[in-house]
Amino acid sequence: MATLKDVALLAGVGLGTASRVVSGKGAVSPKTLARVRKAIEELDFQPSHAARSLMSGTSQMIGVYIPFLSGTFYTPILQLVYAELRAAGLNMVVGFGTGSVDERRQAVEGIDFLNQRGCDGVLVISNALREEDIAALGPRKARLVLLNHCLPGMEERCFTVDHKLGGRMAARALLDKRHRRIAVIAGPKYAADNVERIDGFMDELAQAGIDTATVWLEESNFAPEGGWAAADKLLNSGYDFTAVFCANDEMAVGALSYFQQAGVDVPGAVSVLGYDDTDTANFTAPRLTSVHMPWTEMALNGLNCLLNRCYAMHRPFTHEYAVSVTARASLAKARSTRATK
Repeated sequence: MATLKDVALLAGVGLGTASRVVSGKGAVSPKTLARVRKAIEELDFQPSHAARSLMSGTSQMIGVYIPFLSGTFYTPILQLVYAELRAAGLNMVVGFGTGSVDERRQAVEGIDFLNQRGCDGVLVISNALREEDIAALGPRKARLVLLNHCLPGMEERCFTVDHKLGGRMAARALLDKRHRRIAVIAGPKYAADNVERIDGFMDELAQAGIDTATVWLEESNFAPEGGWAAADKLLNSGYDFTAVFCANDEMAVGALSYFQQAGVDVPGAVSVLGYDDTDTANFTAPRLTSVHMPWTEMALNGLNCLLNRCYAMHRPFTHEYAVSVTARASLAKARSTRATK
């Protein structure tokens, strides 16, 4: 493989001159420029990424860490980030965990991986990191932005959504349809954002006079198979319910599928409410009513903040985004009919 030194020798110029032509920085006469370009073409010279980084002082790459690579939740976020970076002449490197309970260790290792690859900054989607994990990054912590998490001392670089409000709005959506016999399919108890949304949901029910100790609740795994298994357990429990709140859309998809197989009419006998309002919610049968959490807005604002820090850009960003409920066909007024298998 040809090197920059080979290019300089063939063109009859110094190494510094060849470097200026390759980097596009610095003055070079038209004749010299033509000789160097001809040498590059003849040698089929391809400057390495490491060499370009040394010449420019940056890698022109942003790292993105996500807890796991499956399902439909992270895809729109990655697509958005990638499109924004490419439009800015930058590129993306992705690191991800396996979604196990050791999420903190995986996040730390994922950030190390991205830093070792020379990323100029890192966008991290994780709520498992602690203050000491950020402090251990040393100077590189200034070029790290957290999504779906907030830690003391780095509030400007933390971008999250109000999960407690999201949980309250989920409960209010059911209460407004006169549902009072409600079941809950929750996410993992170790996930802080799940705890927040369930707490908000239960608080709103309590304010409406519902004894939350009597609410049927099953912890699941944020995946469709978890929603399916929880719906099976619910329907066989004998619990009298008219609505199910699922703590994310993927579990709601599993629950809807199970109810269809079991012959339970949604929303005639049972209403189902999801959370996140992912693209999937538009294509379930019936279409899924879901709490719209502004994930893409959060990601875009966090990315803008990071680009400002890494490349002295002046992109606008905010920490405030609207939470709402997207009404579709899976939610109706409570009926007296009891769900049976």
